[in-house]
Amino acid sequence: MNFLFYLESIRTPFLTNLFRFLTFFGEEAFILVFLCSIYWCYNKKLAYRLCFSYFLSGLCIQILKITFRIPRPWIKSPEFHPVKEATKTATGYSFPSGHTQSATASYTTLALFYKKTTIIIGAVFLIIGVTLSRMYLGVHTPQDVLCSFFITFLLTLAVNSIFDRINLTKQKSLYIAIGLFFISIITIFYSILLIRQGTVPIEQGADCYKAGGAGIGFAIGWFIESNYINFNEKPSSIKTGSFRLFLGALVAILIKVGWKNLFGQSIPSDILRYGVLVLWLTTLYPAIIKRCSFLA
Repeated sequence: MNFLFYLESIRTPFLTNLFRFLTFFGEEAFILVFLCSIYWCYNKKLAYRLCFSYFLSGLCIQILKITFRIPRPWIKSPEFHPVKEATKTATGYSFPSGHTQSATASYTTLALFYKKTTIIIGAVFLIIGVTLSRMYLGVHTPQDVLCSFFITFLLTLAVNSIFDRINLTKQKSLYIAIGLFFISIITIFYSILLIRQGTVPIEQGADCYKAGGAGIGFAIGWFIESNYINFNEKPSSIKTGSFRLFLGALVAILIKVGWKNLFGQSIPSDILRYGVLVLWLTTLYPAIIKRCSFLA
């Protein structure tokens, strides 16, 4: 906490705005738009690696959060004050950092895929920027961000190494999808068990079972798309690509917000909402793109 108190003592309006900007590159909304842009409009092979790194490390980090149940810095030390605006996206427990996980999985994969100096430098800058921002804004400790970084970095290296070394046949894809599916199921049941026991409040465990729902959606969607749909991710023009991205993102927002308004918030509803959302991103929309000439 001493380091966070030091960062609090040097806060200025300029630095606060700078780090609020940098932390955006680890936000769930930004990462999903980033993933969808690559998946729908640029390079599916890269998108597959990004998604596996992102979802697998996300499941791991969420399990650790509800296992260790470490409170946020301002709860740990009531005399400490975070940047108020940053607490709105600081959901769940503090350890490990979800924003650090998102940034590390995404930008490390990008660097490993291209192996270009400029991209590697950009990836390092963004990862460090997001990591520092979480501490400067007062929502995570050094322990939170460093553990998240190392765990996610190792998992991302493993995912990319597997994609480099194996030839993905339909059978191998099925095995990988089943593996991710069961990891997601275990994550959901583990979080529900702790919530039902009263060990974890539902608001602190919600991110965990939501991540499980998203993981199931990706496991199913990735297998179906890569083996049966195989849409062409390269749009015919920049205009078509922009419209493709806009339409897909609009429906995704409608699913995320509309589902909650229609069916309310509950554990089953939230799991289904995130599962359907990821199925839309990975399978349903690509199937529409393949069949609609104005999106091709």
